[in-house]
Amino acid sequence: MAVFFRGMSFEETGFLTRAMIASGDSIDLSSVAGPLVDKHSTGGVGDKVSLVLAPLAAACGCVVPMMSGRALGHTGGTLDKLESIPGYRTDLGVERFREVLRSCGFAMTGQSERIVPADRLLYALRDVTGTVESIPLITASIMSKKFAEGAQALVFDVKCGSGAFMKSREQARALAVSLARTGASLGRRVRAVITDMDQPLGRMVGNFLEVRECVEILQGRGPEDLRQLTLRLTAHMLVLGGLAPDISGAGALCAQRLRDGSAWRSFLDNVKAQGGRTEALLDPDQGPRAPRTLALRAGASGFLVRLEAYRFGLASG
Repeated sequence: MAVFFRGMSFEETGFLTRAMIASGDSIDLSSVAGPLVDKHSTGGVGDKVSLVLAPLAAACGCVVPMMSGRALGHTGGTLDKLESIPGYRTDLGVERFREVLRSCGFAMTGQSERIVPADRLLYALRDVTGTVESIPLITASIMSKKFAEGAQALVFDVKCGSGAFMKSREQARALAVSLARTGASLGRRVRAVITDMDQPLGRMVGNFLEVRECVEILQGRGPEDLRQLTLRLTAHMLVLGGLAPDISGAGALCAQRLRDGSAWRSFLDNVKAQGGRTEALLDPDQGPRAPRTLALRAGASGFLVRLEAYRFGLASG
């Protein structure tokens, strides 16, 4: 409660983060060659960026050790989306995680109970005491898990708007600054980008629907908002990883890797490596289908100008 009311300095938040990392195991990726860079989103509706970003970054030369989470509240979870691909496994052991990283350039896994166990204890306390929204505690929770996974550099996508946990620009900026300053105090390369979540990202919401939309992007199609955000965040990863001198050059390389099919091939390689059936990606009819669908038709002619992200997140849950 004292932290909630009084806050913490960036140095204190850094000390808390170190203590949380030390509460459990960390993944040693020193045997994996290449710049270890990851991305973390604070969560949103239709936020499927990781499914395109990870293979794209790998196709550009990054190594992406991505430890992801499940759905939380009205926001979707990366693990749930990946597991909608028939056969895809996210319960990788540490050695298999390393093997997939070496062979594919990126690996997607869930959090082991031995990684940052202090986070689960602290979150349980935050939940019952109404202190979930404490920015220093949010920062320590996120940073401890991401650095325990072995990443050397991190790009944070801090969502802001009705479909995000940070509703106002001021809240989002406070969290972005806290993440960046705490990362620097831990000697890591960190960038935080504030992005809009007043409307759902892309045109599809729901686990396998979002996978299908990511396939469209990887094949050179798909909605422009998702494509542009993915290129922007991946470009920051390349700069942090020393693979490009600036955002402009990094963005051009990312766009090229999307056009030439490198990112798509990288994604297919990973799906195979983690047990998934690529037929479900090549032919959407072989993927999972909802037992019941309902068409909602407009009651009048007009133009759709806004979709409230929060309500769509609840409807898709």
